[in-house]
Amino acid sequence: MKNNKPPNWAIKLTAIIGAFGIILGAFGSHGLEEVLEKNGNESVWKTAVFYHLIHAVLLVVITHNLRAFSKLTYLFCTIGVFLFCGSLYLLAIFELKWLGPITPIGGVSFILAWLTMLKIKST
Repeated sequence: MKNNKPPNWAIKLTAIIGAFGIILGAFGSHGLEEVLEKNGNESVWKTAVFYHLIHAVLLVVITHNLRAFSKLTYLFCTIGVFLFCGSLYLLAIFELKWLGPITPIGGVSFILAWLTMLKIKST
């Protein structure tokens, strides 16, 4: 029988992604409040934090609660966090409009992460 336990690095990366979701949420509320208000990007930041934390929870589920660790699901979810949320964070602070096309790529990665879970077989 094949060992489908998640690798140690995946558990650690999941913890870091989750912690940064909390840190960035707090930073947006307490450290960047003026910048985000001035740019009118509070909702962009909040959207990034929301999706970041939702998918951090999905990563926890993938690494700890599934009987079969899905590398593909994990990969797409992680790419989504970096591309979707990361581009929104940078867009909210620096108003880098060229990041706009990157955000949907991250969104597609999130969708693929959820859809790849259809292939996971229960035992």
